[in-house]
Amino acid sequence: MISGRLLLLAAAADSAISDAASTVSETTSGTESVAPTLGDTVDNLVEHPQETLSAIGEFFGNMGKAIVGMLPKVLFAVVVLIVGIIVTKLVLFGLSKGLGKSKLDLTVTKFTTQVVKIVLYTLLLTIVLSMLGIPATSVVTVIGTAGVAIGLALQNSLSNIAGGFLLMINKPFKIGDYIITNGVEGTVAQISILYTRLDSITNQAIFIPNGMAVNATIVNNNTNDNRRLEMLFSISYDNDFGKAKELIEKILNAHEGILHELPLLVVMKEHAASAIVILVRAWCKTDEYWDIYFDLNEKVRAAFIENGIEIPYDQLDVHIKEQ
Repeated sequence: MISGRLLLLAAAADSAISDAASTVSETTSGTESVAPTLGDTVDNLVEHPQETLSAIGEFFGNMGKAIVGMLPKVLFAVVVLIVGIIVTKLVLFGLSKGLGKSKLDLTVTKFTTQVVKIVLYTLLLTIVLSMLGIPATSVVTVIGTAGVAIGLALQNSLSNIAGGFLLMINKPFKIGDYIITNGVEGTVAQISILYTRLDSITNQAIFIPNGMAVNATIVNNNTNDNRRLEMLFSISYDNDFGKAKELIEKILNAHEGILHELPLLVVMKEHAASAIVILVRAWCKTDEYWDIYFDLNEKVRAAFIENGIEIPYDQLDVHIKEQ
């Protein structure tokens, strides 16, 4: 029985060896069949150089013809691009002049000009690409696809663009207004598609994303024509409050910037730790607010000093008891 199994194993081994040998012989014969083909090609290139050079020349000739054939289209597209840029600039200049003469706010004028500029240049680019043989539908598709991709990548920028349009519609402020928002303050210098620029008192440029400006609390100091002054003055407990009040009222009534048709208020606000605090309220024009504020401070102090009214300051008295 064992000898029978050995015979079977020997037969299987002989079959495997014969199969491997046939495979190797087939591979070798295939290689030999390919090698002559490559060799023939090389021999042809060497033995017939004129035909080879002719084929190469024909290739470059066809390429040159293609370039020459495209040259008029490219030149015409370049001319259209240059003319289009000039026309676009003229249209934007005329639009800016026309809007400037209208009754629209400067904010709306600048924002509209920026939007029209983007639209015109996008249209010009589409026309030029179409002239070069690129279908307009393909260009629109590419722009749309790129817009979606960019929109997903720049969601914050899209919110800023939407915020810019909301600022144009709601108009919480306009160019020239002095506002306080997001912990900063300054005069509105520009409202673009993405950002609002403020110029601070120290002439620093502050850029606020429109998305933040729309969602934040905004204090606009220029919305109303009139603004109320609110000031505090301190006098010593040893001084006459009635006299101090009379001096302040006299200064207010004589000041040209104070709106006398609106009520004035001069009252004792509180008894502080080391002084009597006087509250003063008066009205003035919004654009004259700070000039009048500083002027009143100077005039009240000069009047107090001239009339012997002491302006107290915090101090500490130390009493030493002898043992």
